[in-house]
Amino acid sequence: MSYTDLREWIERVDDLGELSRIDGADWDLEIGALTEVAGHGLGTSALLFDRIKDYPAGYRVLVGMIESLKRAALTTNLPTDIGRDQFIAAWKERLNQPTLIPPRYVDRGPILENVFTGKEIDILKLPVPRWHDQDGGRYVGTAHVVITQDPDEGWINMGVYRVMVHDRDRLALYISPGKHARIHRQKSFDRGKPLKVAISFGQDPLLFLLASRALPWGSQELDYAGGIKGAPIDVIRGEFTGLPIPAAAEVAIEGEVLPDESKEEGPFGEWTGYYASGERKEPVLKIQCFMHRDNPIITGSPPFRPQPGADNCSALLRAAFIWDSLDKAGVPDVRGVACHQNRFFTVVSIKQRYPGHAKQAAMIAGQCQTGAYLSRYAVVVDEDIDVADINDVLWAICTRVDPEKSIDIIRRCWSGPLDPIIPRAEKGFSSRAIIDACRPFEWMKDFPPVSGASKELKQKVLEKYAHALKK
Repeated sequence: MSYTDLREWIERVDDLGELSRIDGADWDLEIGALTEVAGHGLGTSALLFDRIKDYPAGYRVLVGMIESLKRAALTTNLPTDIGRDQFIAAWKERLNQPTLIPPRYVDRGPILENVFTGKEIDILKLPVPRWHDQDGGRYVGTAHVVITQDPDEGWINMGVYRVMVHDRDRLALYISPGKHARIHRQKSFDRGKPLKVAISFGQDPLLFLLASRALPWGSQELDYAGGIKGAPIDVIRGEFTGLPIPAAAEVAIEGEVLPDESKEEGPFGEWTGYYASGERKEPVLKIQCFMHRDNPIITGSPPFRPQPGADNCSALLRAAFIWDSLDKAGVPDVRGVACHQNRFFTVVSIKQRYPGHAKQAAMIAGQCQTGAYLSRYAVVVDEDIDVADINDVLWAICTRVDPEKSIDIIRRCWSGPLDPIIPRAEKGFSSRAIIDACRPFEWMKDFPPVSGASKELKQKVLEKYAHALKK
């Protein structure tokens, strides 16, 4: 079920029975509210909004691209019937033995169907939603791709950093400290120059997925995307920036972030479930070129309070990246990794092999590239605990943790302005709780045995008596 662009991806998702079409919603809060409701248990479909209030039919908004395992598998070129463990294993393999295929520059592409410059630019020609009721504006960038180039080293980065609309040709591009594009921006500003930027606001979901991952410094996401696809990603070279822009993108802009012009950005309801980053002055991004396909589609992934479960695509990929870091750091016998509550709560299961094994795993899981930013808890459990089952994890914490001996705090870790518990004057740093929820290694063999039926017996009786249990 491979696909070539976002529109073909939508067709494939429809074939899977995981697409809902909604007509007539208001761009002002209704699309956001429907997205939040759908993402909290009322359905697993991607939502395609059309005939949006104040906008012509065909100007659409797509949300929920990778919030199911089937859609995540489709997006990442894996079988759509793949299971959770197999998905993580496949991504670990890709991280250890990546196939890299550089993009292919082409002269033409659907993104060039409509091109505007100068006074013709008007980003609000698009049905940009106001996602949350206290947002400081309409956010066009929530499931997009921001493309920048390192001024010193020349490599191309793709990232996801929120984008608010100021007016028809000015945007706010907010980038948290420590992120790659933030470093690119500072390098340019230190030279007294603006940072040239290209942004796609509707594209192959694979590009959004990779742009939102913490790949190592200098890695080029377009090369990874080509490797996953098995063919190069077609890009055009932006006339203003020279940056690669996906040729089949729905919407894209070229512009520059100005070192000498700033405006208020925010607040914005973030993935923490709060408006924690508040409102502050951020450099203005001046649009120089605005492009879109006929009947364009904006892709959106507005953040809301973290959802329960560890099986959405973002959580699975974060788990794969952390597991890969544990392997590369030499931590043996890792049996599972899961990420709950977005970045806040990481769980690792191990088969204990030596004193300090659990602490080693927890420290690395909490401080590796993927685990370091705005994390809160790193928990290590024994191999009999299902890391994806938060109730199982809580049971281990409640029965195998002596708070005095099993919990350590590490301080002055990498955080950011989105962190709701950190006072504004202290933003940028936070602490971590490292929780050893394993049986104590020193007397592990004497630890009380677990009661209850085995997993095998439970499965056997469920299958044998399923007809009776349904009554």
